[in-house]
Formats: sequence, structure tokens, C-alpha cells
Amino acid sequence: MPHLADLDAPHTTVRLGDRPLTVEEVVAVARRGARVEISDAAWERVRASRTVVEDLAEDTVAHYGVSTGFGALATTHIPHEKRTQLQRSLVRSHAAGMGDPVEEEVVRALMLLRVQTLATGRTGIREETLRLYLALLDHGITPLVREYGSLGCSGDLAPLAHCAMVLIGEGEVLVDGAPQPAAEALAAAGLHPVVLHEKEGLALINGTDGMLGMLCLAIHDLHVQLTTADIACAMSVEGLLGTDDVFAEDLQALRPHPGQAQSAANLRAVLAGSPIRESHRDPHACTRVQDAYSLRCAPSVHGAARDTLAHARRVADAELASAVDNPVITLDGRVESNGNFHGAPVAYVLDFLAIVAADVASMSERRTDRFLDVSRSHGLPPFLADDPGTDSGLMIAQYTAAGMVSEMKRLAAPASVDSIPSSAMQEDHVSMGWAGARKLRRSVDALTRVLTVELVTAARGIALRAPLQPAAATAAVIAELDSLASTDPGPDRDLGRDLMACATTVRDGGPVLAAESVTGPLH
Repeated sequence: MPHLADLDAPHTTVRLGDRPLTVEEVVAVARRGARVEISDAAWERVRASRTVVEDLAEDTVAHYGVSTGFGALATTHIPHEKRTQLQRSLVRSHAAGMGDPVEEEVVRALMLLRVQTLATGRTGIREETLRLYLALLDHGITPLVREYGSLGCSGDLAPLAHCAMVLIGEGEVLVDGAPQPAAEALAAAGLHPVVLHEKEGLALINGTDGMLGMLCLAIHDLHVQLTTADIACAMSVEGLLGTDDVFAEDLQALRPHPGQAQSAANLRAVLAGSPIRESHRDPHACTRVQDAYSLRCAPSVHGAARDTLAHARRVADAELASAVDNPVITLDGRVESNGNFHGAPVAYVLDFLAIVAADVASMSERRTDRFLDVSRSHGLPPFLADDPGTDSGLMIAQYTAAGMVSEMKRLAAPASVDSIPSSAMQEDHVSMGWAGARKLRRSVDALTRVLTVELVTAARGIALRAPLQPAAATAAVIAELDSLASTDPGPDRDLGRDLMACATTVRDGGPVLAAESVTGPLH
């Protein structure tokens, strides 16, 4: 896994055509507006594959997507004079999305991944069409894509079709967050719509780009949050007077999962030199034999989450190296139907990651709850309240975390086991990968907030251990949180505002960077 500094490194330009995209480059374009360019070699491949399509367009033999209808209508031959209408009709009819608009970063990721596939020279797109698609990204013109419409096979049809609508000057877009007709946005940018030719409609809508884009964003975010979970756990161990002995390298090596070793190493690094920990290291002064599972077993759970995330990244890397279209133009110039658009590989790991997020959040919430219960907090006041009874302290923060964990458990139910046949039973098994990606985004967001509650709770618990002082890394994390909202014990205040403020830095990796200012790079 890359380091956080590498994840957030600026990318002023992302180049397509020489090698596959990386997860980090997808995030750079989707979130930070990095520019995109296509290599000269890729443009040559695009032109060569277009020649293949144009030759087939003159063939008396029917070729799917070139001179036929689509899906269950694939046996219908389309004469020359109706083929531009065929492509236009395909895009219009498939832009059938409904619901709320999808986030701009998701649509930008989707667009980038479709541009990458088009630049492989395996789709038969015209250079003119691809250059317009590229221009939409670089001008910040984001098609308005709706929440519902994809079954994850044949790819993300409706979301991609809404993007394709903009290329023909139809549909809606977002510019600087404001909706407007696509035709107006194109004109304002000095861009001109295209008339789609043979095969182009299919090339624009037949891919796993939406679910893959959301997978890339989730991988980036979970990489940050799993490290944050280690930091939060270390602070909880410290604040609850737990032991770091169980995180010893030789003990962890008895179960040699890579992620477990990384998580335990993080815990040791954050807790290093803690005066609070040293205060109860004497076995005669501390009668507890072992800590609860939510503390003691954290490397096993966080580590398994890390290993699952590593698997998801391998799947994403393979998909980022793919040319997903149907039919596809092979390296030797054939046009062949295939099933590579099926979203199963991506859909499965999207579901895996929703399970991971829910379980890590569940363990985090249990650690939070231990701080608030006088029978388990080892001398801390009820609910960490300043004046228990008059003040409720962090009582309801735990409710909030519990509510989110409960929802995450529901979101962990797999989408990929469902399938509803479509297109008159021609498309009789689908992946539901888009739905899996949508629920994973909610789950990753909830994980961030659950970890925020634990961090704020642990920070207050540690403050109540005064005059004992925390580890240097812990102190740095608490200072980062305090820069946005006070974590000191005191009379009740607007707790929701404090938690929301702290969640912004947790989402951006602030606690990780703060801890690393002391420990050096964490895993």
C-alpha cells in the first residue's frame, strides 16, 4: 500500500495510453481536477481501430453494434441511412437514469475510465468523439448522472449513457456545481457536439467505469481510515489503561498475516513512550490479566481488513488495465463479441469492502462504549461527563456511532448475489455492481464518522488521566482535533458541531499525518 503522502500527492497531468491508470491517478482527476492527456501512440491506435470499423460498415455481413440493433434486437439489420439515428437512439434510450444526482467526483472518475478504455484502440471510437470527451474533463463540464439505472452488466449503461448524451449536445451537466443544459455548457466552452457514427454509441456506454471509479475512491479512503483505526485503537488502549504487550512483534508473527503485522506495528509506534502506559506496567500494581477483545484483538481485525483491501486493489489494478467493450476490436483487427463487461470481479470486492468497513466500525464503537461505562472505564467518570447527572458528556455520541454501525451492517448485505434478468432474457444474469458501489460509499463515510467519535472520546478520556501524559504521537493527534473543536472535558456544549468539525480532518487524514509527525510513516 502507498503512503498517505503518495496518495495525496498532486497530479497536475495524468497521461493515458502508455500504461494503465493507478488508483491514485483516478482520485487526482476525480477530486482534484488533474488534467488528462492522451499519448501520441494511443491516438494512432484509436485511428487504426476506427479504420477497422469503417471497413466493416461496408460489409454485407451483419456486425453487432456496427450494422445491427442491440441486446435482444441484435439480429435486426440496420441500413446505412439509419445508422447515425441508431447510435443517437441508443444513447437517448439508455439515458434512463432516475433519482438524485450522483456526486461529481464519481462522474469524473467514470468519465476518466471511459476515456482510458476508448484510448486503448479496442473500441473503434472516432478521434473527434474522444477529443470531445477529453475536453469535458478538462473544462470541468460534468454530466448529470442519476442514482438509479445500472445493473452492472452490460456495464454501467444508464450512467454512461447520460455522459454520452452530453457529447451529442443533449442532457444536463454541472458546471461549478450548478446544473445547466449540456448544449449551453458546450457552447460557453467553445466546444461542438458530435454526430455519432457506427459503433460509437456502444463504445461510449458499455463498461464497468462507474463501479470501478467508486471502487478506486473507496480504496483510497479506506487506506486512510484503516490507518486511522489503528491510531484510534492505540488511543483507546492508552485511555482505558490497556496493555500494548499483546502487540509485540514476536506474538503477532505467530499468525503471519501481512495486514496483522502492519496494524500491530502501527499500534506499537503510536503508543511508544506513553507515560500513561508506563504508569501501570508493574504487574503488582495492575491486576488485570488481559484486555477485552476490542482492544486486544484489534490487529487481527484491522489486519484482516487491510488484507481484504489489498485484494481489492489487485482487482482494481487488473480492471484499470482492461479494455471493456462489446464488441471489441482485437489486436489483430477482428471485431468480436465478448462478456468482459460483466461487473462480477468489481462487484464482489465492493461487497467485501462493505463487510470490512462495518466490522472495523463495529469494533471501534465497542471501544468507545467502554470509555463511557464506569464498570469498564477503570476510574473515569460516567460518560466522561464534567458533572455527571447535570452533564451527559459523550453519552449520545455513542448512540450516534451505534446508529451508524447498525446501518453499516445492513449495507454489508451483498448486492452481488442478486440478479434480475433484463433485455428480454438476453441479459439474464447481472452483477449489481453499481448498487454495491453506492452502498459502499455510504459505509465508508459512516466508518469515518464512527472513528471520529472514538478519537474524540479517547482524547477526552486521556485528558481525564491527568496529570499523567499521553504518548507524543497521541498528543499530536489530540492537538490536531483540538485545532477544530475542543476535546477537553468540561460542561456540555454543542457536541454535534464538535464531532462534525473533527470528522473533516479525519476524512482528510489529519490524525494520520499528525501521528506520523512523531512516529514517521505508518503502514
